[in-house]
Parts: sequence; structure tokens; C-alpha cells
Amino acid sequence: MIKTVEWTDEGVRMIDQRLLPVEEKYVMLRSYDEVAEAIKEMVVRGAPAIGVSAAMGIALGTQQAVGTSVDDLQQDFDYICDVMAATRPTAVNLFWAIERMRAAFGRAKAETQDVEEIKQLLVKEARKIFDEDIASNRALGRFGGELIPDGATVLTHCNAGALATAGDYGTALGVIRGARDAGKRIAVIADETRPFLQGSRLTAWELAKDSIPVTIITDNMAGHIMKQGKVDAIVVGADRIAANGDTANKIGTYMVAVLAREHRIPFYVAAPISTIDLKLSSGDQIPIEERNAREVTHIRNQQLAPDGVEVHNPAFDVTPNELVAAIITDKGVARQPYTETLRKLIAS
Repeated sequence: MIKTVEWTDEGVRMIDQRLLPVEEKYVMLRSYDEVAEAIKEMVVRGAPAIGVSAAMGIALGTQQAVGTSVDDLQQDFDYICDVMAATRPTAVNLFWAIERMRAAFGRAKAETQDVEEIKQLLVKEARKIFDEDIASNRALGRFGGELIPDGATVLTHCNAGALATAGDYGTALGVIRGARDAGKRIAVIADETRPFLQGSRLTAWELAKDSIPVTIITDNMAGHIMKQGKVDAIVVGADRIAANGDTANKIGTYMVAVLAREHRIPFYVAAPISTIDLKLSSGDQIPIEERNAREVTHIRNQQLAPDGVEVHNPAFDVTPNELVAAIITDKGVARQPYTETLRKLIAS
């Protein structure tokens, strides 16, 4: 089991995904601001993993608060939540986890005025979010695995595996693992996923550790590979899904979805229910994070572009719902019309 993020007596422990696949290093984060910085700097990434990490960071920061009254603790708690909310704007799981922790604080205040008891109840809630994420990805994998035929080659974009979640299974890679665990023979083609290379660095690393056959291609090879008939299905993760099924995922996903339609290949989105944002009617309302230009102009310390050039680096794009064959969740599979089926899944 890959342990992306975990709660320990010393603090929040994470695998530093920036160093993979060359170095497998774990870092210990001993304060909420260290957790927030780790989210912002992509030590940890992937919507579900960001949510779990934020919950643990809130619990850690509140545990270390020095105020002696519930009012003091409330003030510190609210500030910590605001710091977490400012880290990554697109991944809705971040805000879902913060609201979970706010609700837990409210319940704890209603039960007790003992500051230490409230702190422990928040730790309990963060660990519960972690456990739920592991279980939901297992369920998602079972539902999605049924859609993948035996002997299929699946193309995926970015990393939506164990590293993008609390650990163990993943979302898009959870579907692939679910198919494998059902006894199916599965191979994967992983887009490298510029500019952060989550596909070549992270997806390929995970699949190699799992002994699942994987081939890396550059992003601009995807259409050529599909035209050759080498792709049977496409499965991607999501950072936010609007009520109508429009899906924000790593930049380049929209291009893959358009190519999939042209070549009549099913394009599936895999994400837990917590990634669905019913408050947004369409993907036009999803905030798109703009990241540092250096991610495009450099790979680590190697400069690739001339000094002084303009760089546009949106971290995500939005795939319209009409390009999505199905949305695979931990409560089942949704198909068109998504405005109806997603609500029914959430309510189930």
C-alpha cells in the first residue's frame, strides 16, 4: 500500500511527490502552515489527497493551539481553515474537507466545553476522512472495473492513483486496479502530462510497483495512438465536477476527450462523490488555478525556454459533459443526463 499521507503522533507524514520516481522520500510536517505549504507546493497533489491533507493539517494546527477557552480555540480554528482554503482553488475536495472539519467543530462544541476534548474530536474526524477515502476508492474501483473489458488497453492522463488520494487504490487507477482484481488482463498507456509530468513520474511509478503493464507517451502522441486502434478506453480523475457533469481535470484532459469522441473511444471520469460540486451549474463556474511559469520553462533546475518569454500555465481545463461516457463514483456509475443522475447518487 502506497501511503500518500498519514496521521502520526509527531505530525502529518507525506511522501514528497516532487521527487518521484527518482527518490522515495517521506517528510514529517509538524505544523498546519507546513501542511498548507506542502499542498501549495505540490508535495501532495490530487483532489482527494489534498482534502485529506487539509483535514489533517486543520486537526494538527488546532491541537497545537494554546488558547484555554473554546472561544480562543474557535478563533484559531477559523484562521487555520482560511489558510488551508487559500492553498489550491480548483480542487473542491479541499473545501469539502474544510466544511467537514467546521461541522465537526460545531458538533464538538455542542457536546463539550472542554478544549482538549474538542481537539481530540477534530483529530478523530480527520482520521475518519482518511479512512472514508480509502474505502470510497475501493468501491469506485469495483464499479469502474466492471466497465473495462478483459484484455483492454486503457489510456489515462495525469495521476489519479494512490498518490492522488489517501493511498492504496486511487480513482482512475482505482478503476484499473478494480478491473485487475476482477481477474481481467489490463495494460495502460500513460500520457506524460506536461508540465509537471504526473503521468511519466507518478502514474508509471505506481503501475510499475503494481506490476501492471504501462507504456509512457508524450501528450502530443495521444491522437496518433488512438488512430492506430491501440486504446480501448480512457479513464481520468477529476478535481471538480459541476452539477451538469462538466469536469475539471489536469490541463490536457479536454484535448484527450475530444480525440476520444473522434475515435469513438469511451471516455470515463472517476471521482468520489466529494468531488461533485452541485453548487456550480456548469464548468464555466469552476475556478482554474494559474501556476508558476517556472513549471513550464524548467524541469527541476534544467531551463528549457529562453529568459523573458511570456508563459501561460493553467493547471486545469474543463471537459464538457457531452464528451463524458460515464462518471464513476464510490456510490455507482452516473450517465447522462448528469443533472439528474449525479443528484440521485449523492442522495443515495
